[in-house]
This record gives sequence, C-alpha cells and structure tokens, in this order.
Amino acid sequence: MVKELRANEFNTLVKAEDKPVVLKFTADWCPGCKQLAPIFESVAEELEEIAFYHVDVDKELEFAQQYQVMSIPTLILFKKGEEVDRVTAPEACEEVVRDFSLQ
Repeated sequence: MVKELRANEFNTLVKAEDKPVVLKFTADWCPGCKQLAPIFESVAEELEEIAFYHVDVDKELEFAQQYQVMSIPTLILFKKGEEVDRVTAPEACEEVVRDFSLQ
C-alpha cells in the first residue's frame, strides 16, 4: 500500500524506519506520474518488505527542493534513513525497485 507522506512526517516515517523506503515524488497534473501510478501500486502490494510513500510536489515543494527533485516522477530509495538510489525514468522504476528489494 502506498501512503502519502508530508514533510513533517519524514523523520518519523523514513529516517526511523527499519525497512527500506521508496519515496515517489509526483504531481496530479503530470502524465508520466499517472502512467507510473498503477505500476507503483502493484509493486507496493507485492513487496511488503519495503515501505512505499508518495509525495505531492505541489503540496510539499520545499521538501522536494530539499531533495533536489528536478523532474517528476522521481523515486528516491532509502535504507536506514539514507538515500541509496534515485530514478527519474518511469519505464525504469519497476525494475529499480525490484532490484532494490533484493539487496
């Protein structure tokens, strides 16, 4: 299940999380984000060992800027609260997340 993440929840939900985390930065108006949404949901349902969150860049602009999100969709992968990878190509997202789950 993919949950919405607000910037004020980041330290509690991502930094303190024991399991790996994937943040998906998106916006409602973004065609690539809409294309990625069902794939991301499906992978999130399948890979329960990873916590999945989405961040709406229109609601959390400063947070997106803090993580230097320059285009959307962007996935940022975290382990033990630290960024370990990121991907901006929608067609590569599923493969990158599946590989991440095997690490």
